[in-house]
Amino acid sequence: MKKRHVILWLILTLLALLILLPLLLTAVYSFCAPTEIKAFMQTRNQYGTALMELKLRPDLFSLDQYWRVLIQDTSILRYYFNSVGYTAATLLGQIVIIPMLAYALSRFEFRGRDMISFAVIVLLLLPFQVTMVPTVLTLRRLGLMDTMWAIILPSLASPFYVFLLRQSMLGIPGELFEAAQIDGAGPARCYVHIALPVSHAMIGAAVALSFADCWNMVEQPLVFLPNRSDLQPLSVVFNQLSQESTGVEFAGAVLYLLPALLIYLFFQDDIMTGITLSEMK
Repeated sequence: MKKRHVILWLILTLLALLILLPLLLTAVYSFCAPTEIKAFMQTRNQYGTALMELKLRPDLFSLDQYWRVLIQDTSILRYYFNSVGYTAATLLGQIVIIPMLAYALSRFEFRGRDMISFAVIVLLLLPFQVTMVPTVLTLRRLGLMDTMWAIILPSLASPFYVFLLRQSMLGIPGELFEAAQIDGAGPARCYVHIALPVSHAMIGAAVALSFADCWNMVEQPLVFLPNRSDLQPLSVVFNQLSQESTGVEFAGAVLYLLPALLIYLFFQDDIMTGITLSEMK
């Protein structure tokens, strides 16, 4: 191995360790006893210009934090299942709706198609703060404010993923669809047997990215569920747990991070393939 390769490997390894250090410490601290964590968290803001000391291992290995979160106090678990429900419902709806929208915008010729594609791009560029007011007015008119549907419905046709899959399907050679049509395949069969299989990597990448968006959403619940604290996801209330140490915040953080980590590992190949395809285009 060349000397510059060794130096580059060392630099990248050091950067990876620095990036992963908070995750590793969170996992380690989750096995500390709640009393130990409370005492450790009380040392915050007491060092002046000095850095806060790091605990590299628990004084006594304990599963008490997980016991309190999962068995003894179910309030965190309730918010956790709120996050799971919103994310699962949103992803299921997007999997059904968005690929069909992208397929229609990429393969069908109809009046207004270019205007719809342009509108998708415009919505893609607009931040949530711009679309928030019309969304709130619409939800109020429909009577959906302070309900779970206020979180799920606005995300079902996310313009970013419509644009992403449309661009992917535009890259599918037209000869594939023409050959299938010669064999008697209609638009539905072309969609199921050609568009979806060829675009599976980009769909997997979109699922992983959309999961991160849904799992970590904060602004939408605060705006759309102002009077229903019981329907808030864990991403909103988790910050309240860390403001004053309860002794279980690190176990809650591990449980909160675990689904995102598993989703990333499951769709890792699709994410890398999707990035490669995007660069080629």
